[in-house]
Amino acid sequence: MDFIIFAMGQPPGGGGEGGGIGSYLPMFAIIIVIFYFLIMRPEQKKKKEVQAMVSNLKRGDKVVTSSGIIGIIAGVKEDTVMVKVADNVKIEILRNNISRVLDKNESKSS
Repeated sequence: MDFIIFAMGQPPGGGGEGGGIGSYLPMFAIIIVIFYFLIMRPEQKKKKEVQAMVSNLKRGDKVVTSSGIIGIIAGVKEDTVMVKVADNVKIEILRNNISRVLDKNESKSS
């Protein structure tokens, strides 16, 4: 309780006078820290995971593109991958358009 009163900038004696802008700084700092841990940090972790997944693509991986096309990687280049979507049908797409790699269990149940 005392912490909340302190963070709001009111003295523990219950005086009605509010402090200046300095009395709101602790509350503002707490809001920034909460914002960082609830929104920014999880987004950064997800971005790193996606980047690692895209950089570890290899031939033979079963993938899903961002547009929903399912195929098997037939070739890997620097910025693009060749995805085999049917017999004798290969498309070249950007690495960043791969939304996920299916594991062996997922590909058998599909």
